[in-house]
Amino acid sequence: MQPAAGDGALENHLGGDEARNYRKYEYETVAPHVGRSLLEIGSGLGHFSEQFAGRLDYLAVSDNDPYCVGELRKRYADNDDVEVIDLELPAEIDIRQKVDTVVMMNVLEHIKDDVQALRDLASVTLPGGRIVIWVPGYMQLYGDFDRKVGHVTRYTPATLEASVREAGLVPEVLKPINFLGGIAWWFAVRRGGAGYPDPRLVKIYDRTVVPVTRTIERLVRPPFGQTVFCVARVPR
Repeated sequence: MQPAAGDGALENHLGGDEARNYRKYEYETVAPHVGRSLLEIGSGLGHFSEQFAGRLDYLAVSDNDPYCVGELRKRYADNDDVEVIDLELPAEIDIRQKVDTVVMMNVLEHIKDDVQALRDLASVTLPGGRIVIWVPGYMQLYGDFDRKVGHVTRYTPATLEASVREAGLVPEVLKPINFLGGIAWWFAVRRGGAGYPDPRLVKIYDRTVVPVTRTIERLVRPPFGQTVFCVARVPR
């Protein structure tokens, strides 16, 4: 199942307004890989994809939660350039046109048959297009939070690469990110047993750890991270 409302949405909006630096970190990591047409999987209420709306010729947003789909339809009711899709992967995707970019933020880890889900996405992506994947990293960090939000797994670069290649895609970018966040997550959520990060700690983390992490990752590739990031190319 894909995350949408309730507990399943927590990871996409971790800390709410208290995590502005982290949300900027997400956007600036993904944005260079987004072209002129975009399908977002697991859009929730549409906050992430709306950041791209002004630069796109076509946007499709999707979710499988009835409330979120309804809210997306309200949000884009007067915008003919945006298509709203009720979608739960794996599935045949009924879309108005193929796109050059698919983005899935914290979605793939919820899907048992991740390979088939990626194949379904590739079928609606133009040859040479990209599927951008952001997933939680490393089973050492798997805990009560993961179970609560319905994670089937947490990935390493090796396990994500295996799924990507089995789906017939070519990984162009594949790396762990948010190294310090991974350490903080292990202490607070895995080792500390917290079912959900304390919003007060999220605020401190966002103001102090995220900027340092971004600086470090501009200089060196971390060996480990809270997240694994992948850009996979659809063969021409």
